[in-house]
This record gives sequence, structure tokens and C-alpha cells, in this order.
Amino acid sequence: MMLKTTFRTGQTLTITGVPTIKASHFAVNIGTDDNNIALHVNPRFQRYEDYKRVVFNSCQGGIWGSEIRGGEFPFCRGTEFKIIIKFTGKEFVVSFSDGSNVVFPNRIGLEEYPFINVHGDCSITSFNIV
Repeated sequence: MMLKTTFRTGQTLTITGVPTIKASHFAVNIGTDDNNIALHVNPRFQRYEDYKRVVFNSCQGGIWGSEIRGGEFPFCRGTEFKIIIKFTGKEFVVSFSDGSNVVFPNRIGLEEYPFINVHGDCSITSFNIV
């Protein structure tokens, strides 16, 4: 699901959805396009070498940066989740339904991003930027 909106410094993005019953992973991407992603949030139920991990990364010019793995895994297949992303300009503060959060640096350094994409094994039930 590609969303046509711009996410700016000072705004908060809230995404609510439900992973499918057989989900292996899904991802939320915020950036300028598919090759320039300032924030990649990738909950992995079982994908690659990861089991119940949330992986954070960025991509510049099609080249992925160093991954950061979150400690908690606040997702269950078939159960509603909420991801709240606050954009301070310097960083993204990503919070989850269980109250855990991860701070990820704005490696690309822009103040606004016109590209938001959610894909993978989930259904989005609501999307809001304030």
C-alpha cells in the first residue's frame, strides 16, 4: 500500500493494522522513493535468520545501511497492532502497542518525506498523520 502524503518534521504518523495469520514479515517505509528510504521498520515473525525481531534500517541510492534490531517483539499474527512514529527532524521515535520504543537516526537528513509504503503480510486498518 503506497500512500500519497508527505511526512514532515514535527509530525506523528500512526498506523494500525493486523498481521495475517501466516505472516512472515511486513514493512513500513518512509522516504523519497523505493531507493531512498529514511526509515524502514520491518517486523519479522520468521524471515531470513530472524525470528520475532523488529529490524530498522535506511537505504540511500539503493544501498542499505547498518541494521538495528529492536529488543521486544510486540506483534502477534492475527492481532491488531499500532505503530506510532514521531519525526523530530534529527530522528524517528518509533513506539509500539506494548509501550516499547526505538529511536532511529534520520540518516538521509531531509525535513520531509513524500513516500510512505506499507507492504507484506498485514492489512492496514487506519493511517493518520498529525
